[in-house]
Amino acid sequence: MGRWEPDARGRLARAALELYAERGYEQTTVADIAQHAGVTERTFFRHFTDKREVLFDPSNTLQDAMVAAITAAPASTPPVETVVGALQTAGAMLEERHDWSRRRAAVIAANPSLLERELLKLAALASAAGEALRARGVREPRASLAAETGVTAFKVGFEHWVAEPVSAARSEPGAKKHNGPATENTHTPQTLAACIGDALAEIRALTATR
Repeated sequence: MGRWEPDARGRLARAALELYAERGYEQTTVADIAQHAGVTERTFFRHFTDKREVLFDPSNTLQDAMVAAITAAPASTPPVETVVGALQTAGAMLEERHDWSRRRAAVIAANPSLLERELLKLAALASAAGEALRARGVREPRASLAAETGVTAFKVGFEHWVAEPVSAARSEPGAKKHNGPATENTHTPQTLAACIGDALAEIRALTATR
C-alpha cells in the first residue's frame, strides 16, 4: 500500500482494529499499525495521540451529535425521550459501521484498561447530556436522571446491536462481498435506533405497575 494514498486516518483505524483482533491490543505497537496501514509513525501521530484513541475517537463525534440533537429537540419533548431520541439520531453514524463496531466491542471487552476507558466515555456522554438538558431548563435531579437513563438505554441497546449478525447490506464499506448463492438465513438485523428504543422500553417495564 502506497504511503501517499488518501484517507490515511481511515486506513490507520482499520489497520489498528485488524491487528488488535489478531494479535491483541497490548501486543500491537504504533509502528505495527503504521506499517500495516502503509504510512509512517509520524503520520499516525498526526491523526491520533496514541494507539488507544484509535478506538475511542468516534466517541467525540457521537457526543457532539447527541448534544446538538438535544439542543434542537422540541421544547415539549420529555427529558428521557429527548436524550434517547438524540442518541438514536447521533447513532445513525454507526449504522454503516456495524462490523467495525462489533469487532471494536470485542477488542475492548478483552482488555480491562480499554473497558475502563469505555465506561469513562459513557460517563462523559451522560454528563454532556445532563448539561444539555439543564441548558434547556430541565431541573435537577430530573436532568441527571434522564441523562443517565438515556445513556443506559444506549449502552444496552448498543450491546444488543453489536451482537446482531452482520448482513451484507450493512457490512463495512470497502469490505469484500461474496457473490455466491444466497443462504437460508433471512434474519433482518435490527437498527441501532430500534435496539436503543427496545432497551428504553425494558427500563420502563421495570417500574411498571403489575
